[in-house]
Amino acid sequence: MAGADQDATRRGDEEFDAPPSGDSRGPLHTPRSFESLGAEAKRLTGRARDFNEKVNERSGRNLAIAVAIGIGLIGAVLASLLFDKRWFILFGVAMVALLVVELSTAMRVGGMRVPRVPSTIAALVVVPVAFVYGAAWLWGSLLIGTVFVLLWRCVQMLFESPRPTGRQLAEDAACIIFVQLYTTFLGAFTALLVAQPRGELWALVFIVVVVCVDTGAYATGLRFGRTKLAPRVSPGKTWEGTLGGTALAILAAVLLGHFLLGLPWWFGFVMGPALTITATAGDLTESMIKRSLGVKDMSNWLPGHGGFFDRLDSILPSGAMAFALYFWAAPLM
Repeated sequence: MAGADQDATRRGDEEFDAPPSGDSRGPLHTPRSFESLGAEAKRLTGRARDFNEKVNERSGRNLAIAVAIGIGLIGAVLASLLFDKRWFILFGVAMVALLVVELSTAMRVGGMRVPRVPSTIAALVVVPVAFVYGAAWLWGSLLIGTVFVLLWRCVQMLFESPRPTGRQLAEDAACIIFVQLYTTFLGAFTALLVAQPRGELWALVFIVVVVCVDTGAYATGLRFGRTKLAPRVSPGKTWEGTLGGTALAILAAVLLGHFLLGLPWWFGFVMGPALTITATAGDLTESMIKRSLGVKDMSNWLPGHGGFFDRLDSILPSGAMAFALYFWAAPLM
């Protein structure tokens, strides 16, 4: 009996000490667990890659690069506004000059000759003049700058062979005037706004609200967009996206207008839709220009964005609207 008990005890110990599942490499070795984790990681990585490709395909750009560049531009704008408004004007003048170069270059694709050097010089003069001397000087300096570019084109024509026809010169003149009005003139309104008391805060608010318009419209349209807003001009824009951008713009305008500008909360319900209209109009206007010129982007200077015009098209006309809202809200501040 004692021998039988010892044999049973020995067999029980052997069963207890035996490694599970016949694996003799010990309990800390779990290859199947690591393999399953690796497979799951690959699966999630593949799904993320597929999702990113779908987003890039629908948006027509590399979203990660676009977001990084967008954050960098916004950071530069905010830093220059909060540090010293004069730094912002330098930044703004540089941006307007780049817009003039981009638009003038893109028009060459359509066969129009807009002299880039004098057009840029005009922008570099008009915007600082507006900041220093005000709206009255804006009109005069803009007129002088535009005439300067037109005369440059006339002199340039004398050295061209074959000579352009009268129709071609008329088209060039119209494009020269358009470039100065659409970029230099509209860009100068932001300079006029910043020059006002607390104008840098107003510029900060209107830029953030416009960014909210674009962001809200993009995100909402990507998820819920069904009804096209202007299919012939910009097929990617939808009414659902526009409503989403408007809602986010109103929220930002109410909060920033009240806590940063000291405005009554209801003013945000005016500022938000007003800036949504100008931001959307600016976006659609740029789309019409690109379609008429037969180009996808104004330039390829900003990876994931196209050019500076593709990022600032909403801000250009919104600066004029913000300038008007500033004086409307003056009694409320």
